[in-house]
Amino acid sequence: MPNPLMPKATAVWLVENTSLSFKQISDFCGLHLLEINGIADGDVARGIMGLDPVVQGQLTLQEIKRCEADPEATLSLSESALRLVHEQKQKKTSKYTPVARRQDKPEAVLWLLKNCPELTDAQIAKLIGSTKSTVTSIRDKTHWNTANIRPKDPVLLGLCSQTELNLIYGQAKSRAEAVKQHLDS
Repeated sequence: MPNPLMPKATAVWLVENTSLSFKQISDFCGLHLLEINGIADGDVARGIMGLDPVVQGQLTLQEIKRCEADPEATLSLSESALRLVHEQKQKKTSKYTPVARRQDKPEAVLWLLKNCPELTDAQIAKLIGSTKSTVTSIRDKTHWNTANIRPKDPVLLGLCSQTELNLIYGQAKSRAEAVKQHLDS
């Protein structure tokens, strides 16, 4: 699970203070491998102070040592960090969308339908804060405003965070792969 708490600062600290592989740091922080390489070279994240994930409660020293000993192992968040992420997800409530921004939701739905085909209508509706019937009507091109809807990234529109999108898309992708493997066997 990618680190949802200040990933670049955590990556800076891990690069400077551990012997973890760039791949391990990349997977843990949810950053691209080249970004981690750039941090190590000093080209990326200049001026960002490293954030100790042990002090912040994201990792334990035992977890770091375990992964330093095995370059194929993946870092996993500590129990307290997992609880915090779970609590933050639980607190998410629907919010009022101003009239001027209401067209953003169908545009975000269309973007997700085109770029994340593994997501179900229910997952898209929950992520964007829309309804399942709206997602279905956009998918079927029966939405009342289909001719005017242009796909736009929901993260850039501020309808969800990149972390939420990555988490839901990762779950959907792994579920789709499991179904494919089941059908192939």
